[in-house]
Amino acid sequence: MPLLTTPDELTSKAFDYIVVGAGGSGATLASRLTEGCKRQCPPLRSRGVHYDDPVVDIPAQFAATFLNPKYDWGFPVVKQACSNNVQHVWPRGKGLGGSTSMNFLCWIKPPSQDVDAIERLGNPGWNWVDFQKYSLRAETFHPAVKEITDSFPHTYNEKNRGTSGPVGVTDPIHAYTADKVFIDTLVNKGVKLLEDPYGGEVTGAYIASNNVDPRTWKRTYSASAYLHPYEDRQNLVVLPNAYVTRVLWADEKDAERNLVASGVEYIFGEQKLTVTASKEVILSAGAIKSPHILELSGVGKPELLEKLGVDAKLDLPGVGENLQEHHFASVVFELDTTKADHQTLDLFFNPEFAKESIRLHAEGKGTHRTGITAFAFLPLTSRAPEETSAAIGNLEKDIKDRIAKGEIPPALAKQYDIQLETLKDKGLPDMELIAFPGFFGAREIPAPGKRFLSILVMLNHPISRGSIHAKTDNPQDFPEIIPNYFKEEFDTKVLVEHVKFVRSLTEIEPFKSNCTEVQPGPACTTDEQIADYLKGIHTTTFHTVGSCSMLPREDGGVVDSKLKVYGTKNLRVADISIVPLHIAAHMQTTAYAIGEKAADIVKGVI
Repeated sequence: MPLLTTPDELTSKAFDYIVVGAGGSGATLASRLTEGCKRQCPPLRSRGVHYDDPVVDIPAQFAATFLNPKYDWGFPVVKQACSNNVQHVWPRGKGLGGSTSMNFLCWIKPPSQDVDAIERLGNPGWNWVDFQKYSLRAETFHPAVKEITDSFPHTYNEKNRGTSGPVGVTDPIHAYTADKVFIDTLVNKGVKLLEDPYGGEVTGAYIASNNVDPRTWKRTYSASAYLHPYEDRQNLVVLPNAYVTRVLWADEKDAERNLVASGVEYIFGEQKLTVTASKEVILSAGAIKSPHILELSGVGKPELLEKLGVDAKLDLPGVGENLQEHHFASVVFELDTTKADHQTLDLFFNPEFAKESIRLHAEGKGTHRTGITAFAFLPLTSRAPEETSAAIGNLEKDIKDRIAKGEIPPALAKQYDIQLETLKDKGLPDMELIAFPGFFGAREIPAPGKRFLSILVMLNHPISRGSIHAKTDNPQDFPEIIPNYFKEEFDTKVLVEHVKFVRSLTEIEPFKSNCTEVQPGPACTTDEQIADYLKGIHTTTFHTVGSCSMLPREDGGVVDSKLKVYGTKNLRVADISIVPLHIAAHMQTTAYAIGEKAADIVKGVI
């Protein structure tokens, strides 16, 4: 895999495929397209290379860095316009690997019903059976090592785990005393403990795997798994720091009057350059940049493109619409350290401890191997069935009334029908809780010597919809991101219910005698106060989907079930922007599955 430092080779070489982006989907797709054949494929990536970066490689280092409010990330962030006057930041990719190189390493799969819903919306073949096939192709699972199982039981089912994929996955070292408090309390409350959450059933509590290789205790991510091992593959050429600005079109359309992509334009340093593709251009730039590139290429709403001064090539109004995002907040508890020696991430605020832990990591030891592992996915009715069932009933009535008035278009009504089914099904999750071993959400470093357990509360299936659109015709101006958090009042009620469920754990052992709430604290009691707290601290998860939705064109779709952009002959989108209805899962496993399946689609295998 020639890793280029200049674009000279691209300008003098003919390529079959161009893949824009080298994250979970893009790197996977490019690698699979070029294995065992002579297909020529250059992934173009807007950021640089960060092999051997400790923030990327060392599992707990990213979490410790993320928690430090004084850390300089060293790369640009995108300020995001939100409802409720909340401002968040979106880091732009740290390098090859995209978000798979800078997340909390959670290897999570969705409930089978969430994936089957994508097929129900008009996408044949995009179902749980295929998802499982392609996600297993991506991974090699390593059972928990003895050091872990001696302290905490770990169970799994071999049929749900991959054995020969590029991404190393294991059950990592974790703050097992804090995890045990969380898991045991949930079980004592009547929550089901899952043997293995990777077979399509996720409702319950479990210990999750992380994308970590236990032979090195380093993160496995898309660049290290799908690109770095193939440096001798001459038909796979990678150009980091290439900022793609638009898709280039042939002068003539094809016989069916479809646009024909001929290459892309990109910026490298101060140069504006082009590279051509004889077969296909594939956007895997993520849910923020893929729709942005489409609009700057003349694909989208004509009225918007006209305002930007962009020549409209293709009327496709779904571009940048149907945006859905997970967002979350935290309820923070101080742990009683007289009950156990809780090895939480708070220890890293001690510089000497952190330095020694980094040294131990080089020997395959120490706290820097810690992962985020304790999860629960629960029905919304788990705490107060009658109260929450009534809220769901009110939502259903409101949606039906708005449909009758023409305020909700038919395409969105189809999505809401599925979301209401999930909400009313007491076997499917609409709440996600994560036990984070440390003080999460602090605007300052907490007092030294204390240990914390933060329960993160996550909105998985938002009713609200947002948008992403270009603001100017300058490709280096960030697009306008309007997620519309809490635009639908029901989303607020769902997160309030999360907090009330978490607080109910304080009545049950061992949570009761181990944990004292510090945020939001005892003064926050009413639903209105809880909602105000949530709106003040909630943040994005960077799980954005829907902005290039895979749906029928008449339903606002941007791509069909073969990932082809409607109205084009040879332009596809392959990243999580195609997911038309959000799922109860963290997204990196899904990104890999999309990349694996996209490769088979492009090669004509399916």
